Amino acid sequence: MRVLITGGEGQLATALRAAVPEGWVVNIAGRRELDVALASSARAVFEAFEPQLVINTAAYTAVDKAEEEPDKAFTVNTDGARIVAELCVESSARMIQLSTDFVFDGRKSSPYLPGDAPHPLGVYGSSKREAERLVLETLGERAAVVRTSWLYGAGGKNFVMAMLSRMQAGQPLDVVADQIGTPTWTRTLADALWRIGRRPDVEGIWHFSDAGVASWYDFTCAIQEEAISAGLVENPVVVKPIRSEDYKSMARRPYYSVLDKTRTWGELDIVPVHWRMGLRGMLMELKNG
Repeated sequence: MRVLITGGEGQLATALRAAVPEGWVVNIAGRRELDVALASSARAVFEAFEPQLVINTAAYTAVDKAEEEPDKAFTVNTDGARIVAELCVESSARMIQLSTDFVFDGRKSSPYLPGDAPHPLGVYGSSKREAERLVLETLGERAAVVRTSWLYGAGGKNFVMAMLSRMQAGQPLDVVADQIGTPTWTRTLADALWRIGRRPDVEGIWHFSDAGVASWYDFTCAIQEEAISAGLVENPVVVKPIRSEDYKSMARRPYYSVLDKTRTWGELDIVPVHWRMGLRGMLMELKNG
């Protein structure tokens, strides 16, 4: 199997690289090699590599900044996904498109099913939702959209690394306690994506995150406890829970964005990993280099 992975500099691409199935040929292309928003750039890589499967991890993920740069967010997230999908049509390749819990508005009080109606609150979520629609419309049964949430990995630019940096600097933290979701380790998501890659019958919209739920405050407290246990943080800092309205941000975020993964776990024979176990694994990976 010949697999092209876009967004090669990102944390998910790094995790995918570490878990490539034996015997598969993989091209992990960074933006300098493949800019998904430039058709000529993408076409050159497609023609040279001739992929049978494309995993599109390239994305504009600066949620707040997207409110100030909507054109840029839609160019990368929406136009980029469309360009990749159209090239997949030409090359008869399958496509896995990464998406987000931010396609929902958070008004539900039970986990979101793949078939629930999306209603994004901001530019980032809207750009990703439109990407979903275009990819499925363009490729039909040769496309799978995978929504995930609160993604983090060792060395990436993410919430866990940001909190660790501030804890190591001894800075107290004010963290939102009324937004609920599920943290997801890049390693467990990468495993799920490779399972989908092996299954040409998997199509449509799928949900994947680790198991369990947490607020950002709960997540931060766990990061500190696990980091101290792993020896990554020496002294605890004060972590104060605050309301969303007390946290200044450009973008509105869903209060509840837990995804229902029941079908994904069952169909792909995945043993669920609780988010805290994933966090522990990531911190140990970070500690051991």
